[in-house]
Amino acid sequence: MRVLELSILGFLAEEPLHGYELKDRIRALSGHVRPVSDGALYPAINRLVAAGLLDQRTADGVSAAPRRMLSLTGKGRAELRERLRRPKQAEITDHVRFNTVLAFLRHLDDPAEQAAVLRRRLEFLETPASFFYRGGEPVRAEESGDLFREGMLRVARATGRAEREWLREAIEVLSRAAP
Repeated sequence: MRVLELSILGFLAEEPLHGYELKDRIRALSGHVRPVSDGALYPAINRLVAAGLLDQRTADGVSAAPRRMLSLTGKGRAELRERLRRPKQAEITDHVRFNTVLAFLRHLDDPAEQAAVLRRRLEFLETPASFFYRGGEPVRAEESGDLFREGMLRVARATGRAEREWLREAIEVLSRAAP
């Protein structure tokens, strides 16, 4: 639920949207992995409205019934920044959740705070891990003995290497920008 709420706050920080547009944007960000249903989206919107994080108003629909337009309040913008400043550990370790954080990290104004979030992800990625273990130790692609597991591990290794390289570059850029 937290990632869905982060997506709602993040997209509404960019511009007011109606529920259908918001659902489409969330689906484009992570829908192929974690699809968003109306049964999850609209209760989340209602919780955020009740908490004073979103405003809603009725606007004329384009050749349709009136629709509910949503926008971020000042309190909602502050909440978005706080969630970005201090993501939960699962939002650092889970690739899809981290991409959601990354999609909106620009809404933090302080490059040092942005870099701190990226450092947490880099530290996680630098910890040896695998999808598979033998005797408590991570199994390397070359040791898997299975063509398909080897493929998974090789792709993960290449992806991880590319992400770590980008994270180091981004942290360096943000470090130069920090006051």
